[in-house]
Amino acid sequence: MVQKIIAACDGASKGNPGPAAWAWVIAGADGEVGTWEAGPLGRATNNVAELTALQKLLETLDPAVPVEVRMDSQYAMKAVTTWLPGWRRKGWKTAAGTPVANKDLVVRIDELLTGREVDFVYTPAHQVDGDRLNDAADRAASHTARSQQAIGSADGSALPPPEPAAGRSTAGPRRAAAASGTRTTKPRSQGPRTGGGAVKAKFPGRCRCGSPYAKGETISKNPDGWGHPACATAAAGE
Repeated sequence: MVQKIIAACDGASKGNPGPAAWAWVIAGADGEVGTWEAGPLGRATNNVAELTALQKLLETLDPAVPVEVRMDSQYAMKAVTTWLPGWRRKGWKTAAGTPVANKDLVVRIDELLTGREVDFVYTPAHQVDGDRLNDAADRAASHTARSQQAIGSADGSALPPPEPAAGRSTAGPRRAAAASGTRTTKPRSQGPRTGGGAVKAKFPGRCRCGSPYAKGETISKNPDGWGHPACATAAAGE
C-alpha cells in the first residue's frame, strides 16, 4: 500500500510570456522518476505554467493518498499556501482590492487541495546534483515549451536531455518546507535605475518565479529579491 506519493511539478515559458508548457513527475517505489507527463500551453507566462503544472498533478493523483509536492517556484508555492487563504476571505481580491492574478487557476487548485493531505517542499532549480524529480519536471516542461508537443511516460517517450548548463548553480541541493517559511536572499546592487522601480540587471540572476534573468535585462524588486517586472507586479497584490 502506498503510504505517501512523492512528486514534482514545473512550468516553463520561453520569453515570459512566450511559448509555455507544464510538467509533472511522480516517483516510483525506488524514489527515482516513475511516471511523468508534459503538455503545451501556447503563449503564457511562467506563473501560469507553474500553476497549471500543479493543477495537472493534483488532478492526476488519488486525493485519498498523502503527497509531497516538490516545486522550484516560490510564487506558485506561496500563492497556494500563504496567500490563498487571504484571497479566499476577500472574495478572490488582493489586499489592494484588485482581482487575484491567475484567479481561475488558483481557485481550481484550492478546490483540488480541499480535504487532502499535501506537503509542499521548495527545491531550488538548476542545482548541480539537485533534486532529481524537480530536474526531470524542468527538463520535460522546457522541452515541451519549445516543441509545443505533449509527451510523457504513457506514450513511451524518453525524458528530454537537460537544458544547456549555463545558469545552473554549483550549489548543492537545499530544501525548505513552505509551511515553515521559504528561504529568501538579500538582493545585491543591480545597477542604474531605469525608472518606475525597474533597473537593468548588473548581474545574471534568478527571479522568484524560478526562471533566470540575464545581465542587462530589465528587472524589478519583489519580496524575495529581484526578478521579472511581471512577477513583481503580481507580488504587489499579494
